[in-house]
Amino acid sequence: MTKNELRMKKLSAISLGCDKNKVGLEKMLGQVSEYGLEVVADIHEADIVIVNTCSFILAAEEEAVDTIIEMEALREKGVIEKLIVSGCFPERHSNLQENFPYVDRFMKLRENDNIVNIIESLYGVEQSKLKPTLARVLTSPKSYAYLRIADGCNNVCSFCTIPRIRGRYKSEPMDELVSEAKMLVDRGVKELILVAQDTTRYGEDLYGKNCLIELCEKLSKIKGLTYIRLHYLYPELVDDTLLKYISKNPKMCKYLDIPLQHIDEGILKSMRRKINEDGTRNLINNIQTNYPEIKVRSTFIVGYPGESGKIYNKLCQFLREAKLDYVGFFAFSKEPNTVAYYQKKQIPRFIKMRRLKKIEKLQNDIFLDKAIEEIGKTYDVLVDRYDENSGDYFGHSEFLSPTVDFGIRFADNGKVKQGDIIKVKIVDFDGGDFKGEAL
Repeated sequence: MTKNELRMKKLSAISLGCDKNKVGLEKMLGQVSEYGLEVVADIHEADIVIVNTCSFILAAEEEAVDTIIEMEALREKGVIEKLIVSGCFPERHSNLQENFPYVDRFMKLRENDNIVNIIESLYGVEQSKLKPTLARVLTSPKSYAYLRIADGCNNVCSFCTIPRIRGRYKSEPMDELVSEAKMLVDRGVKELILVAQDTTRYGEDLYGKNCLIELCEKLSKIKGLTYIRLHYLYPELVDDTLLKYISKNPKMCKYLDIPLQHIDEGILKSMRRKINEDGTRNLINNIQTNYPEIKVRSTFIVGYPGESGKIYNKLCQFLREAKLDYVGFFAFSKEPNTVAYYQKKQIPRFIKMRRLKKIEKLQNDIFLDKAIEEIGKTYDVLVDRYDENSGDYFGHSEFLSPTVDFGIRFADNGKVKQGDIIKVKIVDFDGGDFKGEAL
């Protein structure tokens, strides 16, 4: 086969896992697209399929395995010609080929930049000498995009597999991030969501100091960029310097994603978190008292080893008192090769699931009260997509992060298109989305 014949092939991909993983896939799709392969959405139209996997917890691995098996069936029948598996699953496990015989290639994370050469090798084509590229094929609406500012993690929390999978923390060079951001904005992106395993430590490994604010300041100067949103901020580094910067910079979303994980002193220490109970309470109180315009999203783990009924009730009471804006919950997942895997006082699964459902109900009641308070307010809404079935547009404000929080839906007023920022008055909340009227 010649290179020109290979360029006639079509490629599709399935993205599993977090938004950081999605960025890796989008960059691979950018490379193959620049090479000349056509990227298609429908798996059944493709000759080549990439399954980009997650392996953070057992549930993610099960989803990865199920998806790979489903694609193997298409490979066996000849519906697709080549099947490639990338992401964290191949990084975490070895000897996968003997268990998945219809996968043509399992890729390590460090091989992402070589996706074109890997495809060439699968078809027996002489490998090209390719230059580095910033190209990306966005899999999210063009209104927003994720900007991965670092990979890996140095925090070694007791329950987390990421350091073993992704390695030590590695910041992306600032000038490359700014160039990538400009490219995305030139393509119509209005909001950049900065992501990493820990965005608060950006630059410490590369420049010997914390450079998150410096990076945000450079991004803020990009013409056409409206919003910058921060995800995955470790609580011990969310200080007044950062909070004041977010509060004063009009391009910074008044929104923070801060994974707190728990409130109990003993559990936090066992988790190897770098902030204690008093520090957590002081942080939330500081934000709510001195920066009330900033919304807070967090995540918590229930059923961690040693979490007694009393400790669990303490977490519930903290949520009642703190009344955080948005909260996600996870039942503790016992992951091999983590410290928590070997800890005593493991909680039975049925207790974890019962606690999970109970605390989700508690937080849902808290949020419903907050949602009622939003009715009648008007927000600038970034339009993400149009739903042909309902005839409604869907978008989000700077106080709502796309994909993880509730959205805002409203009827077409005849003047709206994707990527616009328009005034929307909130008129109702249906339990799934806010309903609004475009003004």
